[in-house]
Amino acid sequence: MELYGRDEERAVVEGLLDGARKQRGGVLVVRGEAGIGKTALLDHAAEHAPDLRVLRGLGIESESELAFAGLHLLLGAHAALLDALPAPQARALRAAFGLDVDVQAAADDGPGAGRGSSADRFLVGLAVLSLLGEIADERPLLVLVDDAQWLDQASVEALLFAARRLGSDPVALVFAVRDGHPFPASGLAELRLTGLDEESGAHLLHRHADGLPAHVRGMILQEAHGNPLALLELPAALSAAQRSGDLHADFFHLGSRPVSERVERTFLDRARALPARAQDLLLVAAAEPTGDLGAVLAAGRALDASLDDLAAAEASRLISVTDGRLRFTHPLSRSAVYRAAPLSLRTAAHRALAEATTADRRAWHRAAAATGPDESVAADLERTAEAARRRGGHQAEAAAYERAAALSPADEQRARRLVAAAEAVENAGEQQRAATLADRAAAHPHDPLTRARLARIRATAANARGDQRAAHALLVDAAAEVGPYDAEAAAYMFLDAMSAAWALNDPGMIARTSAGLTALRSSPVPHAEPGAAHLVTAVDGLAAVALGDPARGLPAARLLVEAPATAASAPGLWERASTHWWHQLIGDLGAAYERARALERDCRAGDAIGLMPAALFHLARAQLLMGRLRDATATASEGVRIAEDTRQGLFAGNLRGVLAHIAAAEGDEDRCRALTKELSAQGLPIAGAWSGGALALLDLGHGRHDEALHRLEDLWAGPHGHSGFALYALPDLVESAVRVGRTERAEAATAAFATWADATGQPWARAVTLRCRALLATVGAAGAVAGAGSVDPAEAASGSDPAEAASGSDPADALFAEAVGVHRVHPHDQRPFERARTELLYGEWLRRRLRRTDARPRLRAALELFEAVGAPLWAERARAELRATGETTPVRDREPGLLDRLTPQELQIVRLAATGLSNRDIAAQLFLSPRTVGYHLYKAYPKLGVAARGELARMDLGERRPSAGPEAQAPPGPA
Repeated sequence: MELYGRDEERAVVEGLLDGARKQRGGVLVVRGEAGIGKTALLDHAAEHAPDLRVLRGLGIESESELAFAGLHLLLGAHAALLDALPAPQARALRAAFGLDVDVQAAADDGPGAGRGSSADRFLVGLAVLSLLGEIADERPLLVLVDDAQWLDQASVEALLFAARRLGSDPVALVFAVRDGHPFPASGLAELRLTGLDEESGAHLLHRHADGLPAHVRGMILQEAHGNPLALLELPAALSAAQRSGDLHADFFHLGSRPVSERVERTFLDRARALPARAQDLLLVAAAEPTGDLGAVLAAGRALDASLDDLAAAEASRLISVTDGRLRFTHPLSRSAVYRAAPLSLRTAAHRALAEATTADRRAWHRAAAATGPDESVAADLERTAEAARRRGGHQAEAAAYERAAALSPADEQRARRLVAAAEAVENAGEQQRAATLADRAAAHPHDPLTRARLARIRATAANARGDQRAAHALLVDAAAEVGPYDAEAAAYMFLDAMSAAWALNDPGMIARTSAGLTALRSSPVPHAEPGAAHLVTAVDGLAAVALGDPARGLPAARLLVEAPATAASAPGLWERASTHWWHQLIGDLGAAYERARALERDCRAGDAIGLMPAALFHLARAQLLMGRLRDATATASEGVRIAEDTRQGLFAGNLRGVLAHIAAAEGDEDRCRALTKELSAQGLPIAGAWSGGALALLDLGHGRHDEALHRLEDLWAGPHGHSGFALYALPDLVESAVRVGRTERAEAATAAFATWADATGQPWARAVTLRCRALLATVGAAGAVAGAGSVDPAEAASGSDPAEAASGSDPADALFAEAVGVHRVHPHDQRPFERARTELLYGEWLRRRLRRTDARPRLRAALELFEAVGAPLWAERARAELRATGETTPVRDREPGLLDRLTPQELQIVRLAATGLSNRDIAAQLFLSPRTVGYHLYKAYPKLGVAARGELARMDLGERRPSAGPEAQAPPGPA
């Protein structure tokens, strides 16, 4: 097929094909108005890929409510390859295709799905990625999807999830999308098609309508606006008098309507010229989306149409029949025929098709034919919804339930189906639409348990849009009502309400939550769940902490995260991910890390991709606080990628916040500011806290104490001032306040941190408290802190030590020494970065007291720790202080370690490879394709100086997956 005027567009497509030939996966989204040439460009791609395997798919508007219909059309013929996929992926894709599998087993895969669980819809996307890799095993693959705007949502999510992970797979994937329709392809390469230039349009028109007078061709060129389909179809719509040029242009009846409407009108005129029964058969074909010729003819017989009538429709060039499949020559011709038909004929066509097609489509045809409430049709749709849920097609499930509700004669049935629709939409990730459905359902009478379910959906949506006050009110009211019926459900709702109250730092909201808990605890609760009592006590402890009494509250709050895993009501993945937010409040970073690692491991084992952003955030934050910056970078980077793919903006923002703090600790100003800018652009309520803390740490490392103090005071006074964000930043506030002479501010921050640290009982927190008190003690002493942090060049050059003296009874010296001692007593100190800062501040103070000999060991220790955790800015500060003491042994910059040469993804992959996992196993764990894993290993081997996989096991690769030791074998505790 010859393309006119598309040189640049052809080059883009051919470059994509060349990439696939070179084992480089690629995706392209082609956008443009109807008829602009998207299909022609896809045809061109297929024609120029004789050495590639080509798969073609098509979105069909009337199929957009059928879960995975588009995916099945595209990949169903390759179901025989599913046995090569990891078992959970194969089960998920078989369920999506509606094959004979144990769909319940697929839904229940993995440990403890927990509240709100369902078959993970993103697992199907991972299975699609693996299947595309299998299809491309022998030769590169080209996948073309036309009219992608009509694909069902489940197919769109699966294909885009796979598209973003093609990596080194020899797969080129092209979507054609019509303008004016949503298609969530952010981050993928796009190509916009516009009208042909005048010269190219004239060439096309001359080729296909050469007999027209020049002035008629000129009018068509003007009307078509460069739209190729219009240039081809408008001449056919002309009467003989118009073709001859005898009639004025007004007789074209085209006016100022959009080009697509003008072309659609030409198709409609062509259809109306057919005999009546041929028109009826054409309408049946337009209403039957799959092109099933047998179904069309069977339904046509009910309208007295036959195969002979089909021949007349074919002769009109509106449809074609190939290999037993009927297809319209253009989507506009299908829509023209269907929309122009009167309601009575459309209803008759759908009734006839309902008797001639499969169960899922039968329900939708019956629904399309319904003219009023009909319980029989509604029940059919409900069965369709249940089948969609088993496949993981939550959008299709919701659509079927919502339509069933509209057709339900009884209020009770209508209400029940609206609730089911709302929950399905929430599972699909559309929280605001779920809230709208929940509002509609709430207008009907319900039992208390159902009302609680609806309130939770509406509260989740309110939290997502930043309205924590509305979320809190919904949760507290619903928890109070549901408490007598389900104590554990009520306790979890009070926990969510407490989270909302904390987010706003609102004492009134916190007190109201506490009052509800008191009422729940004091009322007799039939059939109370075993976990309810400890949960109520834990949430009450959170309230006490928030209201300023951590000594009373933290022991109770620990119950939230430290309940034994053997409890009769063991929490599922959802509950573990939810409660892990509170680990930072407890201060036990070792336990937080172990439970986050267990949560991440179980999410991977259960292919719970939707929960992975939460699990990776909790793990990355624990790694950050423990000074494992390289590991935290790898974890957070993976988390951002998955969060964006699964449209979880909150976790994408939180993970960017972790990366911003890592950049600040490393002293990477450009990267830190870029990440905080991205955070601000997301508009998340928590963005200010993440950005403020990260930028303050960056300022502190660069010695910009005024700026750091300003940011930290804003953080402490803001809505997150009592949270883990501010608690962990209080020592930074103390240091910056002391540096600028704001002693009263440093004293208040020290007191607040000390109160919390004492309640946690954590040695690292006690050591940091002592450091803060030591800094306060330096104010006004000899060698005051004014100007500390900068080294006098003359003093550094002399190396003299005229006043070396013992510490005597200086309180600052005693406090610093005790702080270092507490850090050192615990060999597995949970916060090496904080220990390094303590050593540095002590060494700086000693040097300024002219005690250089005493300062050197402190500064050497600080330098080694900063280098070990990967904080070069802080390491340089320690190195400069050492030079100022006259250190004679040269301190050489360390060569970058082997692991520093790897990208975050390479690091993850080599660690897994070192445990003996195959590329396929690694791909399943990291939600990548096996070829992408192989590519990263190929890139990593030279960096590590190894030639084979077996050598990795003998290398020190740092943190690895949990081993099969006693801890790993024990049941995971709640997160």
